[in-house]
Amino acid sequence: MALLVCMGATLRCSFGTVPSSLLIAAPHRTFVGPVPAVANIMDNMPISNIVPFGMCTTVSNPAVATATTAALGVLTPMPCVPVTPAPWTPGSPSVLVENMPALNNTSTLMCAWGGVIQVTLAGQTPVQMP
Repeated sequence: MALLVCMGATLRCSFGTVPSSLLIAAPHRTFVGPVPAVANIMDNMPISNIVPFGMCTTVSNPAVATATTAALGVLTPMPCVPVTPAPWTPGSPSVLVENMPALNNTSTLMCAWGGVIQVTLAGQTPVQMP
């Protein structure tokens, strides 16, 4: 069973250099027992929900491509600024948080620069969901 993702969950981007944390900018009014604020698939906003992952290492990011070109082809990571226009997928079809599917630890989020953002620690351990 998947774990319900909560405020403070640890996230990892495939092109980031450090892990990050999930923030819930306007906490939902849904709480499950002793766990922190619960997330849904729409908690995908850069900066307010998805904190940068240190440095970005993909040349599909224009800042990295420009810096790499200036360094004569030597990959030059630049500060990460996530671009996440779509919601997390797939979420939990059977559990709703604020009328949207709840975010579970098997969901992923795509960055426009090609990175795949995954949940590495759900932010809680006692609450499982289908």
